Amino acid sequence: MTGPEHALPAVVGAGDPATLELAAAALEAGSVVAIPTDTVYGLGASIGHPGAMEAVFRAKGRPEGLALPVVVGRWRQARDVAAQWPKTASQLAARFWPGALTVVVPVDPELGRLLGGGGTTVGLREPDHRFVRALCRLAGPIALTSANRHGEPPCATAEEVRRAFRGEDIALVVDGGRCEGAPSTVADCTVTPPACLRDGAIDWSWIEASLR
Repeated sequence: MTGPEHALPAVVGAGDPATLELAAAALEAGSVVAIPTDTVYGLGASIGHPGAMEAVFRAKGRPEGLALPVVVGRWRQARDVAAQWPKTASQLAARFWPGALTVVVPVDPELGRLLGGGGTTVGLREPDHRFVRALCRLAGPIALTSANRHGEPPCATAEEVRRAFRGEDIALVVDGGRCEGAPSTVADCTVTPPACLRDGAIDWSWIEASLR
């Protein structure tokens, strides 16, 4: 939690027409931005700014062994991020995007190193949230992890985010109301058939059925 000696980050409403440009400018400048999603609030950084991704790890206290997933605003962005785009990833994205499904695919080692984890794969998702998709289309793919200190429950409101982080941690909090969706289901598409890495909002049986 922040102390009285620390400035709190600014909060802007997702419905304000100026917010999208403001958030995009912050990301393009290499800052960390907290945004609402179809699951919970997330801490986002442009994948074009290595320092910003490092700042997400620092702000959250996230171990480097836990890779940052990436959200996109359209399919083309996902294919640009992935080093390979398996047929099964296409099938699942066609069926469940935008939505609460993360597909794990190979990634270029240079980007993978910055995202953390093993450095060979990336989890990609197109969220079912209009603001996030519009922001990605404007600012590019965003490395995004739940907005909370590592080991603590995810923040469900902009005020919770604002009080969990200092102004020096994140530049901006976009208030999109309460966000308490179930976490995404994670499908490893680097193997055939895809393997379930996390059973979340989309029941794994639906994933299996869509691939038959």
